[in-house]
Amino acid sequence: MEQVKVELGPASYTIHVGPGSLARLGELNCFKNMSSKALIITDETVGALYGGQVAEALQKVGFCTEIKAIVPGEESKSFAVAEELYTKAITMGLDRLSPIVALGGGVVGDLAGFVAATYMRGVPFIQIPTSLLAQVDSSVGGKVAINHPLGKNLIGAFYQPKTVLIDPVTLDSLPDRELSTGLAELIKHGLIADSQLFVDLQKNSTAIWQKDTALFTRLISRSCRIKADVVQQDERETGLRMILNFGHTIGHAVEKATNFGYSHGEAVAIGMHGAALISRDVGLCSQQTVDKVCDMLAKYCLPLKAQGCTAHELASYLMRDKKTIGGKVNWVLLADIGTTVIRNDIPEAVVLQALRQITIDSW
Repeated sequence: MEQVKVELGPASYTIHVGPGSLARLGELNCFKNMSSKALIITDETVGALYGGQVAEALQKVGFCTEIKAIVPGEESKSFAVAEELYTKAITMGLDRLSPIVALGGGVVGDLAGFVAATYMRGVPFIQIPTSLLAQVDSSVGGKVAINHPLGKNLIGAFYQPKTVLIDPVTLDSLPDRELSTGLAELIKHGLIADSQLFVDLQKNSTAIWQKDTALFTRLISRSCRIKADVVQQDERETGLRMILNFGHTIGHAVEKATNFGYSHGEAVAIGMHGAALISRDVGLCSQQTVDKVCDMLAKYCLPLKAQGCTAHELASYLMRDKKTIGGKVNWVLLADIGTTVIRNDIPEAVVLQALRQITIDSW
């Protein structure tokens, strides 16, 4: 099992990555000094696959566990579902030392983390991501949130888990589209911070589509180290951590404008294409760099353009994004593969031109 340490002082924790690690959950030191009742939050799909195994691993070390399964999908990241989970925690008798365990993808992790951060002003939180997207991105770094009808992840907090446990074997049950979604975030990490990771993704597509467990153990660990390094330097996203949002500014707008018709990774892929075009048009990178981005996204069956929305619609959502301060969008742009620049002075005309290029039904 590989381990990645996230050094955040008293909030430090370890990411454990290795096949078969689900069954070893109870052995982790993170469960010391916790109360004996644990709530496992999952979704109906993941719960049917792995809920029993996780509950059994915790019961072996003395926990009394209950499982609450939500409906899969972004719509569950809501006040209404959060209230259901608070009610479950209260009726179970969870106290301030009772752990909440997130078992699932990014939606489950964000929602369960938000509940853990706010129930009794914060209870222990354990992340067990089962999708590639969650394993390389949303489970690491402590961002937890629910959505508002006017925007994604607008209601949330920074709340670090006690540990993150990643079992690459869970990818065996992942549909190819969901694998692509996670690969978008791996590609993003290569683009913003690790050109060699980008090259490795270019070279290993066959093994990746075959879900080679040993390869994924290495790729996931490497990606987590990139994110951990950034988070350690800027936990609250006041500077450097903004680079992790590459592709997300447009990506979140695509999700909202299409009513989540695209998965998160697909929307981010479209957003990365748009950000690369903006980077080229303001003179930061070459057309060759844009071509490399597009070729990589296509290699992993990720879209370059959004259907069912217009440039005008996307532009309206950009102004509601969390990264928009004082009416100015903080853009994460490419200088080269592995190197980013943050700018908030991009002309509106340049942005609109890029948005027209990444929408099929442009105005």
